Amino acid sequence: MKPNIISHGADQFDVKQSKKLSTFFNCAYFSFCSGELVALTLLVWVQTHSGMDLGFGVSAAAMAVGLICLISGSIVYRNSPPRGSIFTPIAQVFVAAISKRKQICPSNSEMLHVTNTTSGTSTMISNNVTLIHTEKFKFLDKACIKIQNNGMTRESPWRLCSVSQVEQVKVLLSVVPIFACTILFNTILAQLQTFSVQQGTYMNTHLTRDFQIPPASLQAIPYMMLIFVVPLYETAFVPLARRFTQRDSGISSLQRVGTGLFIATFSMVAAAIVEHKRRNSDKMLSIFWIAPQFLIFGVSEMFTAVGLIEFFYKQSIQGMQSFLTAMTYCSYSFGFYLSSLLVSFVNKVTTSTSTSTSGGGGWLSDNDLNKDRLDLFYWLLSALSLINFFNYLFWSKWYSCNPSLSHTPPITEPRQLVQDDLEKQTSITIINYNTNR
Repeated sequence: MKPNIISHGADQFDVKQSKKLSTFFNCAYFSFCSGELVALTLLVWVQTHSGMDLGFGVSAAAMAVGLICLISGSIVYRNSPPRGSIFTPIAQVFVAAISKRKQICPSNSEMLHVTNTTSGTSTMISNNVTLIHTEKFKFLDKACIKIQNNGMTRESPWRLCSVSQVEQVKVLLSVVPIFACTILFNTILAQLQTFSVQQGTYMNTHLTRDFQIPPASLQAIPYMMLIFVVPLYETAFVPLARRFTQRDSGISSLQRVGTGLFIATFSMVAAAIVEHKRRNSDKMLSIFWIAPQFLIFGVSEMFTAVGLIEFFYKQSIQGMQSFLTAMTYCSYSFGFYLSSLLVSFVNKVTTSTSTSTSGGGGWLSDNDLNKDRLDLFYWLLSALSLINFFNYLFWSKWYSCNPSLSHTPPITEPRQLVQDDLEKQTSITIINYNTNR
């Protein structure tokens, strides 16, 4: 549901309204954080004291209110008509390129097939957008080679594709490395929702003599902070950064994702330090010692999550926004799955190593943090996160946006505006003088 809500909300803005579009993504993330905070605090309290049935009832009522609000504005929404399956045109490009793999691409890109008028097949390319040919993934250009057959028959769309159709597939292939770099980021998130919560059970959860903090409620800490940080980011950081970068969004979406990936490393560093202190402390530490790792990751998620959604949306054309936006949430799934694989792999490697040396178990094999070495596992994730950040830097520099998708206009300085007006007035004066003569 989230990808559709985000893409539908962004569709209400014009292409040139990049400043408002960036603000919308921040507001949408603020709304998600507010909902998460209510779910992790108020809804948990209701379920704990009044039962799960009432908790589910409150959730259902909230969804009903949201549905009513959505329907009430349907009259004024800007809706994009369905354009058929997006996978069919993608498959057509690969099938056509493979079938013509022995053909030689022309040196002049203007000789490639520009428009596809062979049939009325569904296409993911908007009728008013034509993507410019680029030099990446040139093997796909073979799908645009038109074979001369003396005008006998027209080639099937599975044999001949347009340049715009091929370029959209190139865009999808280009964003895959960026998408892959965020998987480890969500693997770190998985640790905060599992091992960090388990850390809390081994710590002093008493806030007062009669009140205890449930370790699972620690997940609300970053959202409590983000409902203050996100508005501050929009009202203070973006205008300040805009003065230096001349961008409507302050910093580019790729820079925002990279900032978040870098900050996430320190979340695992803080987690490793706290776990080491907990293992070697003579007394039970307060549960608030593990709050910093949640706070640091909350800041990193504000940069990475919103930046990734904005990046995917701006790299897509009409009919593809929901698909590319959904890739952000696919990253969550892959990240949690990688977490399971990584825990199993680390257990297997460290168990075999410990058995051959001292006969002990692996880092996470005992399900007891006092015996396991969770701190070493956190240090491993810190190292992997740092390596992942440098890997992201490589792919972000390699990535180049299709010129047709560069919707963000540069901010014009006031001095430049005055100079342009003077040039226009001078040219008008000269024209009037020549006309009078």
